Amino acid sequence: MGKFLVTGNDLAPQALALLGDYDIVFAGKTPTEDDVVALCRQHDPVAIIVRYSKVGAAAMDAAPSLKVISKHGSGTDTIDKAAAKARGIEVVAAVGANAAAVAEQALALLLACAKSVVALNQRMHEGHWDKATHKSVELEGRTIGVIGLGAIGLRFARLADAMGMRVLGFDPYAKNLPSHVAPADLETIWRESDAISLHCPLTQDNAKLINAKTLAACRKGVIIVNTARGGLIDEAALLDAIRSGQVASAGLDSFAVEPMTAPHPFHGEARITLSPHIGGVTADAYVKMGVAAAQNALAVLNV
Repeated sequence: MGKFLVTGNDLAPQALALLGDYDIVFAGKTPTEDDVVALCRQHDPVAIIVRYSKVGAAAMDAAPSLKVISKHGSGTDTIDKAAAKARGIEVVAAVGANAAAVAEQALALLLACAKSVVALNQRMHEGHWDKATHKSVELEGRTIGVIGLGAIGLRFARLADAMGMRVLGFDPYAKNLPSHVAPADLETIWRESDAISLHCPLTQDNAKLINAKTLAACRKGVIIVNTARGGLIDEAALLDAIRSGQVASAGLDSFAVEPMTAPHPFHGEARITLSPHIGGVTADAYVKMGVAAAQNALAVLNV
């Protein structure tokens, strides 16, 4: 039947069961793009399930039998879609499979920023009791700008609405929005939001969407949350805005260069809460994404 290449070191047993007729090749825990090319050349897979690393034209050319590239998740920016289209290779994604996990991570980061969870935890462990001097931000009645209204963004918007927040949403492709999401252009989101959460894919058009100019247009003291793609933020501009007080705090789960290595400009910044791009990494999402990635690939192969 052919081979599946998985750009990772594992896949959920439920997904593997669906692929029982195929040989499975694992690329390892942290494969490089060159590793993927070499494995394509060695094994000539009919399908690639993308967990880590990039899949570009070189990998596609090294696998003449390749028919489909299936993302183990929703974001396909690590796949050269133009190269795939030119070669007649379909690109599919497990859209929505990790929506609950990522939306919950975004909410956790928003709350961590608003309630100073990390800083207060550290102070408590150091023996301090800041009750008389600390005031957190109450989110009820505040405005949250949600950029990107796919499965994840809409789920996050529902969580924010449940907390009594006013939700502004921007997505040029979204239709039939729920009543608790008020459509808004980006200028309105910058001007009126007390917090902004990013849930859009990274494209050439929106790279560094959060930059010095857009941050200056925001309300002073805005909270920035990013569980989407690091390239959506100009990290140097965000750091300057944090230090000037224009941005009160930021909760970040994705970064321009991953994995983040030390030293990094964000390290030691008390008002930046960091997590290692694990928004979609839960036991439940691992199974959902694996099964969806396998099913999506098989749907193409079985046509």
